[in-house]
Amino acid sequence: MSSLIQKYNVPGPRYTSYPTVPYWEAASFSLDLWKKNCKKCFDLTNFKEGISIYIHLPFCESLCTFCGCHKRITKRHEVEIPYIDLLLKEWQLYLDLFENTPIIKEIHLGGGTPTFFSPENLEQLITGLFEKSIIHKDCEMSFEAHPNNTTKKHLEVLYNLGFRRLSLGVQDYDPIVQKVINRNQTFHSVAKVTIWAKEIGYTSISHDIIYGLPFQTLESIKDTVEKTKSLNPDRLAFYSYAHVPWIKGNGQRGFNDEDVPKDEFKRELYELGKKLLLENEFIEIGMDHFSTSEDALYQSYINNDLNRNFMGYTSSKTEVLIGLGVSSISDSWNAFAQNSKDFKEYEDLIHQGKIPVVKGHILNNEDLIIRKVILDLMCQFKTNLGLIPHHYFEEFKILENLEEFIQDGLVEIKDTELYILEEGKPFIRNICMVFDFKLKRNKPNTQLFSMTI
Repeated sequence: MSSLIQKYNVPGPRYTSYPTVPYWEAASFSLDLWKKNCKKCFDLTNFKEGISIYIHLPFCESLCTFCGCHKRITKRHEVEIPYIDLLLKEWQLYLDLFENTPIIKEIHLGGGTPTFFSPENLEQLITGLFEKSIIHKDCEMSFEAHPNNTTKKHLEVLYNLGFRRLSLGVQDYDPIVQKVINRNQTFHSVAKVTIWAKEIGYTSISHDIIYGLPFQTLESIKDTVEKTKSLNPDRLAFYSYAHVPWIKGNGQRGFNDEDVPKDEFKRELYELGKKLLLENEFIEIGMDHFSTSEDALYQSYINNDLNRNFMGYTSSKTEVLIGLGVSSISDSWNAFAQNSKDFKEYEDLIHQGKIPVVKGHILNNEDLIIRKVILDLMCQFKTNLGLIPHHYFEEFKILENLEEFIQDGLVEIKDTELYILEEGKPFIRNICMVFDFKLKRNKPNTQLFSMTI
């Protein structure tokens, strides 16, 4: 394994989308094209499967130095109501675009810190979304929560609105790691929120853990996983820390590069955590995710309908995903669109009556084929090579590149099916890169992505 880690530990995308954001063709994109594509996809799929909504709530009271998300640090809670007003105005712009009433199949509140907002204000936001929508009978509603500021009232209010899943950001319980990443929270605070949620009736509770954080040790990973298992979450995200200080600036410069685990040791941290999770009856689902056999994520996995998008892995699928809020990304399957990351620009565009999209990408036929191939690999650890037109095999030497993975015992091909073997799962991002034609045509001169291992 050590030699393979050295061989394959290169910068690579995480493939929450294809094409990846750095390869979006912004010059041929416009707001009008986005609105046209979004409306067309909505008209075709709304009554069949509904739509998903992602709401970005960017505020945090303090800066976690590991975080790669778009956030705004403030202790001023008077920002809540004005921001909710902007979100509801943005939603109205989409309602004006659609001729029929949206059927909401999935809602996810992400951040930032959604529980920065008071329960009353979150209720105002969700109620405002529901007023002019239809809620699908199988609607999935989830939110991300910070253990330190999530109250029982947060849980009760959101539960009464229909939320049944929450994700708690744990990261690591080691006080040394917590101090350097500025994420100080006790096991007691996580346990309290988890127990409350179970008592209230939440059916899927997820804990997020990160490996590869500065000063992490095998002992701290073992302690974190054992404490996590003692609370019996239904699913668990075991993320690789993406060290990208050249993108995130001072936010990831609270420690030195040499403090961050690398290569073989970083993989040791993962393998130990994974071993402990599997021993405790968690099942590996996709990249960096685990669940119990009763959780909806596992049921989707075995039913071959697990989905992956900008919200991560989901157990439901809609072709239309509307992203609301600063920096949010929307998806209409054949088009991506991202809102402005600049708070003032986002606000100004909404006040001008414009959907605050400032960049995006219209997928061509090639993009759609490769999107399907990579999505299958990410969700099912397999794909059908027969989906790919023959001329690409010669142009990008696909079989020659796959041969190296075959020789290393990471994948196998049967007829036209490509399967990622158990030994290949740690290298799933590298395997997907074989099919990333945009990356192959235009390799970056500078590092755009985190390391794959």
